[in-house]
Formats: sequence, structure tokens, C-alpha cells
Amino acid sequence: MTIPALASYPMPADPVENRVGWRLDPSRAALLVHDMQAYFLNKFETTQAPVPALVQNIRQLREACDDAGVPVFYTAQPVAQPAGDRALLNDFWGPGLTQAQFHAQQPIIEPLAPRAQDTVLTKWRYSAFQRSDLREQLRARGRDQLIICGIYAHIGCMATALEAFMQDVQPFFVIDGVADFSEEEHHMAVRYVARRCGMSVTVAQAVTALAGESTR
Repeated sequence: MTIPALASYPMPADPVENRVGWRLDPSRAALLVHDMQAYFLNKFETTQAPVPALVQNIRQLREACDDAGVPVFYTAQPVAQPAGDRALLNDFWGPGLTQAQFHAQQPIIEPLAPRAQDTVLTKWRYSAFQRSDLREQLRARGRDQLIICGIYAHIGCMATALEAFMQDVQPFFVIDGVADFSEEEHHMAVRYVARRCGMSVTVAQAVTALAGESTR
């Protein structure tokens, strides 16, 4: 039991209707690049949609955050995950990248590799907040908005958005800055966040807001 090979699909890029009208504020925001490790990207045919657009769009987001002074966080699963730590993930996904043949695929892909100024969080569960000090780091930096991009949209990205909401952090879920098992699940995650726990925004909307304008 593992993550299946994932079919190509076009990257969604249309704005959606959000339940709330929060404004993305670069003085309040942080960027989370979620699980962009080679192991997870390699489940796709990486030369086919949505992967090239995903990587390009995350790079654009990161550059906009750099220009706006927005801190950048990453999540990455470790290769060493004792059974007691991996726990129920084994039931759904098997041993994953803990298998020796996948250890070389653990790093975040080179085009998005963390820089010295970035923060990398060890990932243990779907939500980036679980068993990490992400909330405390956001609070220490005066940040209560989280821009979420990466993979997979309906699993870790959506779980992180939902937990951010429950911890009084406004999530901004980037429609064309995430990718998923399928186009259907991608759209489902975007709609769920827009209707229940955050704002779903396009890369263009996020970049505009980071430059000091509204996401509306």
C-alpha cells in the first residue's frame, strides 16, 4: 500500500468565490512550502501538467515573499520514522520514503531548495502544525496568516489550512500553487478551504497582495 502513480491533469487557475474577504497582508503573512520532496513529486510524470506549473508558481510565490520580507517555511518528512512515530500513516500509505531505496528522494527538489534564511520543519502528520513548533514560530514573528502551497492539496495542504484556522491563523490556499492526486480532488480541496476555513487565491492574486494590494 503506497501512493499510486498520479495521472496528469491541467493546473486549475481560475479564482473561486470565498466565504470571507480576508486581505493578505505581507506584514502578517508567512509562506509554507508543503512537502515538495522528490519522493512525492515523482508520483507524477514530472514533465507533464500540473508539475511544471506547480514548481514555477511556487518559485514565483517565494520570490514575491522575499521581496515583501515574508518568512518562508518548508515541511519535509524524514527518512527515519520509527513505527511509533509513523503510527497510523503505515496503515494508509505503508512505509513510504522510509524504505532504503527512496532515501535519495527525501530532499526538497532542487529548484525549490530551502535557503539559509528559510525554516524547515520535520513533518510527522498531515498537518504541518502537528508535532512542530510552527504556531510558536509564527507567533514569535508576529505572523497570523499562512500562505499554503505544495502537495498534496486534499491531504496535508488542506489539513494544514484547517488546523491553521483552528489556531487563529488565517490560511491562504494557493489554487495554482498546489497539486493533487486528481483534478477532482484538487478542486475539492480548493472549494473546502474557500467555504469552511480560509481563502483560496490564485498565484496572481497572492503576488499582487504581497506587493501591497488587495486579494479581492
